[in-house]
Amino acid sequence: MEMETKDDFLKSQIAIRCAKAAVLLSCLKTSQNCNLRATIDYGNEEREILKRAITDLKIELVKERRKIKRIKVCGLVELVIVLSLCSFCLILAIKY
Repeated sequence: MEMETKDDFLKSQIAIRCAKAAVLLSCLKTSQNCNLRATIDYGNEEREILKRAITDLKIELVKERRKIKRIKVCGLVELVIVLSLCSFCLILAIKY
């Protein structure tokens, strides 16, 4: 039960981070509008802070994707090992 709560919490945190990254990335895609707004609304320092935040979120997004991929691979390897052990035990049981 506690593990499910932690998983749900982690999933919601990842979803929030991904949403923030998506908003910032969509802002980059429409760079003309964002640059115009950034020129009007923000100074150079704030623009640099936004660029750093975007870069940090991109890095974090890549790390999350790698982490998820690693978890999937480990799960697959674990499944293969368990199936191999079960097959080996069945073969031994049938022979003897």
